[in-house]
Amino acid sequence: MPTLIVSYPVGDGTAFDAEYYVETHIPLVRTCWTPYGLSGAEVLLPHGEQPWHAAVLLRFESSEAIDAALNGIETPKVMADLANFTNIAPVIYRAF
Repeated sequence: MPTLIVSYPVGDGTAFDAEYYVETHIPLVRTCWTPYGLSGAEVLLPHGEQPWHAAVLLRFESSEAIDAALNGIETPKVMADLANFTNIAPVIYRAF
């Protein structure tokens, strides 16, 4: 299943609000991208010392659905919300 993987690496001066991420940001992502074919979101919050604060596996119906979501009119709203929970530029990549 095509998957968009978004992770937030740990670094000097990085901040990440996991509660906001899980309770507010991920529901926003679901609301904005489900109409484009988002079928699931699995949040990974590491325990203990790890090289990243969090990651999410966003499952889509197809590769075209990922493209549609990323180019959707709601995507700027998703990206603008980053400032509400982190100062980290996310690392984004695809898996199939």
